[in-house]
Amino acid sequence: MSLQVSAIMLGVQDVDRARKFYVEGLGCEPDQDYPGFVRCRLGDGSSMLALYEREAAAQDAGVSPEGSGFRGVSFHFITDSRDEVDEVMRAAEAAGGTVVKAAAAAEWSGYFGYFSDPDGHLWKVTTAG
Repeated sequence: MSLQVSAIMLGVQDVDRARKFYVEGLGCEPDQDYPGFVRCRLGDGSSMLALYEREAAAQDAGVSPEGSGFRGVSFHFITDSRDEVDEVMRAAEAAGGTVVKAAAAAEWSGYFGYFSDPDGHLWKVTTAG
């Protein structure tokens, strides 16, 4: 057996706000859409993205819902061009996200920036090289 990631679940404060950010703002396609839970397709070859109320997600896992700051995880979206990085960063900000680190050239000749969704989940948008 090999490990695969079929879905990534984010515990969020407000599922409707998260849905608006990811579906309306960033163009994710809903696969399941229920009160308190939304699952979206992210694109060919990508895992699904599930949005679930944070407290309910913590209860489901049997852990405390408390948490702040860097959670030790970030999502990475690798694009083909600097223009696409800039486009995604603008879309995220327009949808209610926060630019955490403006897109800029990197030492390794790439180009990247970071944004957070309304719940503080970090996304890195970068060129491949």
